[in-house]
Amino acid sequence: METLGIGLFLLIIMLMLLSGGIWIAMTLAICGWVGQAFFITTEPGKNLFSAFWETNASWELAALPLFIWMGEILFRTKLSEEMFEGLSPWLNRIPGRLMHTTVLGCGIFGSVSGSSAATCATISKVALPELKKRGYDESLALGALATSGTLGILIPPSITMVVYAVAADASIIRIFLAGFIPSAILMALFMGYIAWWSIRNPTKVPAADPPSTFMEKLKKSGNLIPCAGLIIFIVWVLVAGYATATECAAYGVFGSLIIAGYSRSLTWKNFWEGLMGTTRTSCMIMIILAGAAFLTKTMAFTGVPRELAEWVNGMHLSPYALIGSLVVVYLVLGTALDGISMIVLTAAVVLPMIQKAGFDLIWFGIFIVLLVEIAEVTPPVGFNLFVLQNMTGKDSNTIARAAIPFFVCLVVCILIITIFPDVVTVLPDYVMGKEK
Repeated sequence: METLGIGLFLLIIMLMLLSGGIWIAMTLAICGWVGQAFFITTEPGKNLFSAFWETNASWELAALPLFIWMGEILFRTKLSEEMFEGLSPWLNRIPGRLMHTTVLGCGIFGSVSGSSAATCATISKVALPELKKRGYDESLALGALATSGTLGILIPPSITMVVYAVAADASIIRIFLAGFIPSAILMALFMGYIAWWSIRNPTKVPAADPPSTFMEKLKKSGNLIPCAGLIIFIVWVLVAGYATATECAAYGVFGSLIIAGYSRSLTWKNFWEGLMGTTRTSCMIMIILAGAAFLTKTMAFTGVPRELAEWVNGMHLSPYALIGSLVVVYLVLGTALDGISMIVLTAAVVLPMIQKAGFDLIWFGIFIVLLVEIAEVTPPVGFNLFVLQNMTGKDSNTIARAAIPFFVCLVVCILIITIFPDVVTVLPDYVMGKEK
């Protein structure tokens, strides 16, 4: 229990630093430094430098600034406005109207990027200004974007899923296939809440546009064709295996520049502003990732995640009590660790427990990805909260409060797949046959 006390002490320090206004990345790095300097026999300086280098010197991470730049291009030219104009007639009669673009956009883009941070940053850049301009409730939009951005790690392909598949020695393709139905359920829950909220708060939703004919809708939707074609192309080359996520991100930037230039909305001014905006956002995300990586090293050295998992294992719980306990454990870890670290640091202890309890490892992969999604919007280290905080200037706790109803939707989705596990396994079993 002494190890768990160290974890609690570091968590208290983190909360104190964040409440004192210290930069997020600095807070994470300071907590990591304190943990290594006072509780373990290692050199914090060397580990700090190696954590920062290992985190940012990554080919996969190169996709992040490219996808953010793609969003900046869409945001600073007429393309984002044209996308909303094309969607508007089709969503006009649905409660919530254009607010649903936050969920749909994150779902579509998440299937391309595979990153929660890139999805949240890119769609927020496009959607927030348009929704505010049209008079939609900002708090609802922030909550929807913070949680819908997490779809980037649930909708395949997903880096988090790949990490889990390697740790569990499971089929990556099966894990990918297992993510489709839960992600559709989660999107339906998010959009259902938006519709319900809009019905309850009609004064906070802009009035519907005048009805239009089917041909008028098709004509307006012509604005969607260039961007939709670009997204479909990116998804196709990625799924077909012709390009990696980083190469797809480069195609996205190149395609966005061509479309913006063809529509005559690209100027040297907005090109430069987009480039600088991309630099600021990317640097913010990367330095937070580096700080989180250093804190993760500290947690690994102290053994807090392993101790938590072994503590649960020693309680000899029934299968569903075990699942309930693991939910609590991963939510606690999610306040201090990123999702990939949570999986890597606990896999050796947790996976044998899950197999012994009779749970399917493919099912548990989706279960743990949903818990990682919750961690992305859980203070104090909810990564999507930091992304939106930087982009909007709003306090992360304000964004977290706005995300609470969507947080509940995530919990409901976890309950659904726990009560009806076939929801997860039916697609991989149908496509690839049951595992023997």
